[in-house]
Amino acid sequence: MKIHIITIGKPKLAYAQAGLEEYVRRLKHFHPLQVTHLSDRHNDVDHILGAVGRSFLVALAIEGKQLSSHQLSAFLEKRLLDGRDICFVIGGPDGLPAEVLETADLRWSFSDLTLPHDLAMVVLAESLYRACAISAGLPYHH
Repeated sequence: MKIHIITIGKPKLAYAQAGLEEYVRRLKHFHPLQVTHLSDRHNDVDHILGAVGRSFLVALAIEGKQLSSHQLSAFLEKRLLDGRDICFVIGGPDGLPAEVLETADLRWSFSDLTLPHDLAMVVLAESLYRACAISAGLPYHH
């Protein structure tokens, strides 16, 4: 299963760039991984869904379902058994277009808090790495 992370815009702050790079590097030990940063002007249905392709679409949205690290781990394991690639999408400052949210196979929320865009990218990558570590039986998640 390939994991594809799509973001609208690149991380602008140094801590976010470093954090995203670190967790992307770690995640690549578990799954093939692709990161796509669409420009802010491509925060539209056609560009986003075109980048997603036929993958299982997880849209990051504040009104989405919250998952614990163990629930995310189980979710990824189930997707692995399905044999379908999975794509996580973080929208721009105004979120994702309504049609992308409606098309999503799952809407996932980190919390009821609104996170800065750069921080959301790092949280996503770290959460995926933590879930993979749990599945692999590694001690990182403790």
